[in-house]
Amino acid sequence: MDSSSLKGLLDEYADLERQLAEPEVHADQAKARKLGRRHAELTPVVNAISELESAREDQAAAKELAGEDPGFAAEAEEIGARIPVLEAKLTELLLPRDPYDGSDVVMEIKSGEGGEESALFAGDLLRMYLRYAERHGWKAEVLDSVDSDLGGYKDATVSIKAKGSDPEGVWARLKFEGGVHRVQRVPATESQGRIHTSAAGVLIYPEPEDVEVEIDPNDLRIDVFRSSGPGGQSVNTTDSAVRITHLPTGIVVSCQNEKSQIQNRARALQVLQARLQSIAEEEAAAKASDARRSQVRTVDRSERIRTYNFAENRIADHRVNYKAYNLDQVLDGDLDGVLEALLTADREERLSEHAG
Repeated sequence: MDSSSLKGLLDEYADLERQLAEPEVHADQAKARKLGRRHAELTPVVNAISELESAREDQAAAKELAGEDPGFAAEAEEIGARIPVLEAKLTELLLPRDPYDGSDVVMEIKSGEGGEESALFAGDLLRMYLRYAERHGWKAEVLDSVDSDLGGYKDATVSIKAKGSDPEGVWARLKFEGGVHRVQRVPATESQGRIHTSAAGVLIYPEPEDVEVEIDPNDLRIDVFRSSGPGGQSVNTTDSAVRITHLPTGIVVSCQNEKSQIQNRARALQVLQARLQSIAEEEAAAKASDARRSQVRTVDRSERIRTYNFAENRIADHRVNYKAYNLDQVLDGDLDGVLEALLTADREERLSEHAG
């Protein structure tokens, strides 16, 4: 990036600091959060620019002083060795970012092939992500779920939100989780002790803060029903749960965890908005590039992205050839190892594309 572009970033950063210092900005929480996220995103870039400029200035000064005192020649050489490292760091920070990296997410977990065992595994995945959110101080809320007979989940929708203005938000960490997750273990329903293979699917999409896809009310069928808990036990004596069907796409979204029908309707519309936004962007990306990443929409074991092998306590991500033998810890929410492998591979790919 040329010096004028870097100056533009520094000017933008200064303007953000000025705006965030104004009390009236914080009266609009959505605007303050948006500005805060951009400020947090630019902070490491500004720090890297400052560090690089200081190193260059120090090297120039050391070279000038070396003419009078040879002892400064070694210092100039030492600083010179640091400069390429700092330049590489800045280049990486300036790579085009995913615009949704700071976004919150909506995640759907669906059981697939394997019947009750698949539903039990879907429940394991749900608890894994809820524990991971807890470890990171995020707020996770199950918006809707369909229980299975043995305590698993046929389907669950969860909202995960970060606290504050973290540029490496929920989407930045979890965006590669979409796809088919395969499990190999002895099911609770197996009396002979044989290892079975089943699968569950994960769909994940950023929850947009600003509405970009308009939803025609005439395209919606809205049904209300009575909220229920596990095993069909009624938890509400009024018809407060809401199911919205988007007729053009057939997408169905349900929400029953809010206290009132109005709240459930608003939350279900937010989830529908996120799904339609995701579909629109995928279609646009497909037109722009045949090599785009896409999430698996069918729970087919042959299309798995990851395997959870209980007998060997092994987790393997097939996209980046990651393998570790700490499955018990991963299922307890310790996902950082596999997620870092995915993020590193993505970063290296983007650096390669930039260099090319």
